[in-house]
Amino acid sequence: MLNPLFDTLPAYPFTGLNALLQGVAPPPGYRPIDMAVGDPQHAAPPLLADTVARHAADWNRYPPMSGTPELRLAITEWLTRRYRLAPGTVSPDHHVAPLAGSREGIVLFASLAIPRRKNGRRPVVLMPNPHFLIYNSAATLAGAEPVFLPARRNNGFLPDLDAIPAETLDRAALFYLCSPSNPEGSFADLEYLKRAIGLARRHDFVLVVDECYSEIYDREPPPGALEACAALGNGFDGVVVFHSLSKRSSAAGMRSAFAAGDPKLIGDFARLRSYHGVHVPLPIQAAAAALWRDERHVEENRAKYRRKFDLAEGALAGKFGFYRPPGGFFLWLDVGDGEKAALRLWREAGLRALPGGYLAVAPNGADNPARQYLRLALVHSEPTVEDACQRIGRVLEPDVSAAVAKVRAEAITP
Repeated sequence: MLNPLFDTLPAYPFTGLNALLQGVAPPPGYRPIDMAVGDPQHAAPPLLADTVARHAADWNRYPPMSGTPELRLAITEWLTRRYRLAPGTVSPDHHVAPLAGSREGIVLFASLAIPRRKNGRRPVVLMPNPHFLIYNSAATLAGAEPVFLPARRNNGFLPDLDAIPAETLDRAALFYLCSPSNPEGSFADLEYLKRAIGLARRHDFVLVVDECYSEIYDREPPPGALEACAALGNGFDGVVVFHSLSKRSSAAGMRSAFAAGDPKLIGDFARLRSYHGVHVPLPIQAAAAALWRDERHVEENRAKYRRKFDLAEGALAGKFGFYRPPGGFFLWLDVGDGEKAALRLWREAGLRALPGGYLAVAPNGADNPARQYLRLALVHSEPTVEDACQRIGRVLEPDVSAAVAKVRAEAITP
């Protein structure tokens, strides 16, 4: 009775982690630390609750699916400031669609953008590997074939655009790109984004850029796809971006986000949401408008993550392939075997981490490109992050060092 494509989806990452750790108890004397889940732990800014309280009289009203004019204006003003767009480039009436969280929008958008056939064949959806698994589920349940593009260290943890076969590009209906990327924290520079936009326009597919980590960065703000469109000078044709308040404002429970870009696609998407979308309550929309207009709390939030990366670097530099990601709030550590490392950290140190392979797919029998990695979210307090990084080094360094020595010895053995 179910859609048969549902059974082809891989296990959700945290389902796999629960199965891996089932029946394993952390050692006594260790306070458990969960670094597997990327839930922001910083307090949401007081502006959120204050604004909701001021709009308490609006809870008894149905909210407009298209968002209030105030929220759409706040979003367009933020996009214009953040990406240095010319005034009027983004219209609150034509280029933005408020959402009940970016996940809702990213999944629903696939049912709009993916046709039954592309050039006479089953369409494909391109996505990085590893990736946020809803890209795969959205593509699969919309009837497309997911095509996983390896995002490895040697290509900056971004898909190699030049390596995509022309035949695949001609079948492509959609390309999900995440910048800054989850889990690696890499971001596409302006030239990369312009090349991706060029491919989308030449091969007639939609480029969706998930930019929900855009405001969590280390040194330089990552460029955005709308900024790249402006640099190319041909409008936003074929390009849609998604942004969220979850990470930017530590407001994941608020469920407030938006899509922006190609006015035809945004208009059709707004129409689709009128049938299937989720309404955002008016007090939440008022709070979202206030948050998009305030940068002080974002700067404070960003500074907190920087300090935690300072602590992680102090404890782990030179170990496990440590690098300081330019964006996001995850560590992406090369531990040789992510599952084995996750099990050891929980059993020996009470630290819960996510095997990187659970965020990737091994297509057609190929190796899982993230099998050797471990993802850890630096979302806790500074003392907790420091404690966690010390546990990682204490538990994993002897094991990983021995494995590296064994590989080197085998390499020089005649």
